Amino acid sequence: MRWNRRVNFAVACGATAVVLGPLIWLWQASLLPGTHSAMDMGYADHGGGPVGSSVTHGGHGQHATAQRSVMALIADPRRTADVAVTLTARKEPFRLPSGRVVDGYTLNGRSPGPDIRATAGQLVQVRLVNESVPEGVTLHWHGVDVPNAGDGVAGVTQDAVGVGEEYTYRFVADQAGTFWYHSHQVSHEQVRGGLLGTVVVTLAEQAAEVVDVAALVHLYDGARTVNGREGDLQVEVAPGKRARVRVINTENAPMSAWVAGAPFRLVAVDGTDLNGPTPVQDTGVLVTAGGRADLEVTMPEDGSPVRVHLGGSVAVVLGSKSYDAPLGRRPTTTLDLLSYGTKAPLGFAPDRPDRRFEYMIGRRPGFLDGRPGLWWTVNGHLFPDVPMFVVSEGDVVRMRISNHSGEGHPMHLHGHHALVLSRNGVSTSGSPWWVDSLDVGDGESYDIAFVADNPGIWMDHCHNLPHAAEGLVAHLMYEGVTTPFALGGPAGNEPE
Repeated sequence: MRWNRRVNFAVACGATAVVLGPLIWLWQASLLPGTHSAMDMGYADHGGGPVGSSVTHGGHGQHATAQRSVMALIADPRRTADVAVTLTARKEPFRLPSGRVVDGYTLNGRSPGPDIRATAGQLVQVRLVNESVPEGVTLHWHGVDVPNAGDGVAGVTQDAVGVGEEYTYRFVADQAGTFWYHSHQVSHEQVRGGLLGTVVVTLAEQAAEVVDVAALVHLYDGARTVNGREGDLQVEVAPGKRARVRVINTENAPMSAWVAGAPFRLVAVDGTDLNGPTPVQDTGVLVTAGGRADLEVTMPEDGSPVRVHLGGSVAVVLGSKSYDAPLGRRPTTTLDLLSYGTKAPLGFAPDRPDRRFEYMIGRRPGFLDGRPGLWWTVNGHLFPDVPMFVVSEGDVVRMRISNHSGEGHPMHLHGHHALVLSRNGVSTSGSPWWVDSLDVGDGESYDIAFVADNPGIWMDHCHNLPHAAEGLVAHLMYEGVTTPFALGGPAGNEPE
């Protein structure tokens, strides 16, 4: 009898080892070291292109002398700034105009932070000072194709700026359009808490008769605001005049914008003007998380006000005699940018790419840095075993983004704008549609293309920022570019 008990015990122990052994191995294998480089993550994917003679990923490849650090990828240091701003970051409670108190973060004592405006071609210099953000802070220039050293990603392009420290960003604002800035250190917390602001770059010859309105939409503790204000933002626009409303969605989910009281044109997406936009009415515009949409409205000659709805709970109300604009009904149709506008030359040949990549988004159970859960995957792999998309400067790059994860994802590529070629196999037939933030719904696939013309190491991630913190992150890397910065470490770099 005693012998049988021993056998049963041994069998039970063996069965337990069979079950728990692989789980323990998977748990241990998922643990991230205290300090690790983005260059050592996952595996290199060369997209069918040549493997260059430079060190490309994780220290593997042939030795080469022609290497550049991300720190060398900067704007002309000899050039004097045309626009100079100092932003001081603090962790502190602040009060919205409604009286609501938010326990979050401020820039120069306010949230959103100060608007930054420049004329195309000007050099912008922003000095970031961390007065009291204990986790450290950075600034990322969302949609502005800055030099890599100015991208503001903690652990990849710089160290997080600690309390009492500062960092200076310099870039030429060479593309007119609507952009925004936000922290890329613990971004899923700091952006939600208020470390963000608006960037608008205009043409020198912009028509003076157009009223220019920036409308940054953000949730503070569940309350939707426009430019930090709960409720409507009233803007005076004379009858017959035009207004350009620059809608910026800083939230983690897509938002619908629509106009009640007049037709409108969608004149730009993600900082790039559309070609041949035509007036539409009773139609919504989907603005993905991180994305921007510029809506142009011509005011009625009789002085009637116009309401630009931003998600339904806040609006920009354009008026002169009155701001009592009709609410209107939420449209049942959404503008399809595959066919909106008219075609125009592209300036490159996306059908003859040098590299082709797949970015397949999925979800499966596993361990992420020792935590069990249901996590996002890239090409079937859990973070950090994700692809490093390797390119050479000048490459034409084509990428297919497909999503079978059960949820939609707003995908954001740093440092580049990409041209949408097709959705679910249907090619574009309207204006060239350039994006830096693309809403990829569950079950959808998009083909996009871009020219690799901005050397560096660039994040390519979901801009539902909690999703990024849950592993939906990859990188685009140029051959020969290296970084001295590391995730974790003494600076506590944690970009998501």
